[in-house]
Amino acid sequence: MTTLARRIRLDLAYDGTDFSGWACQPGRRTVEETVAGAIATVLRLPQSPRLTVAGRTDAGVHAAGQVAHVDVPMDTDPTDLSRRLAGVLPADVVLRSVSIAPSGFDARFAAVRRRYRYRVTDAPPDPLRRRDTLVWSRPLDVDAMHAAAQGLVGEHDFAAYCRAREGGTTVRTLHVLTVERADVVVVDAAADAFCHNQVRSMVGALLAVGEARRPVDWPRSVLDARIRDSGVTVAPPHGLTLVSVDYPPDDQLAMRAVTTRARRGRILDG
Repeated sequence: MTTLARRIRLDLAYDGTDFSGWACQPGRRTVEETVAGAIATVLRLPQSPRLTVAGRTDAGVHAAGQVAHVDVPMDTDPTDLSRRLAGVLPADVVLRSVSIAPSGFDARFAAVRRRYRYRVTDAPPDPLRRRDTLVWSRPLDVDAMHAAAQGLVGEHDFAAYCRAREGGTTVRTLHVLTVERADVVVVDAAADAFCHNQVRSMVGALLAVGEARRPVDWPRSVLDARIRDSGVTVAPPHGLTLVSVDYPPDDQLAMRAVTTRARRGRILDG
């Protein structure tokens, strides 16, 4: 078999409703297993290749701008691979582009920012958006939610908003957390990375503020305590979508990956 030597970047989107998250799990349908299996099929590999992803989304979470990389045989043509994968992938996974990754590219460690969006409606729901929008039965004060969100922006230990993983760091830099009302209530979050359940936990805290069960300064008080608070409800997964992943210029990719590994000291959750 041809030596695995060419790194390919995959830009993809998926409806997470019928997946048990990104990461492979025995006996479960996952995005990683589906995509890796499709690559193995079209390239006639003896086993599924290993994929590295920017953000390991949970069960039920969607993606509009997920990024992954995979190392494949040197003679693999990205255009041909894209065409052939389109013929075997299921309808709930779409490859937006397949390209040769620049030198130093690592989908996880070279990323500088992940952007997520959570959709929730406190009005009569649109049945066409039922898979990606949480229906909330009580009116929400969006101004109060946005004000509360600003107390979480910055570099902090988000242990109070993360599900603990042994040996994992919970320090993250939250660049953006906004709440606005468009056709629905939209919570936008952007950070260098997110730990497990962080976005959905923050949304849960903001919803408590929005319906006036908690004061505006409560989410920040929870953050400062650095321990899980039973008052914080993790918002359901289906309202959450990974919107995009940002990377530095090509000539800075390798250094970014080195810097991220050194600062975190371990694998990020994404």
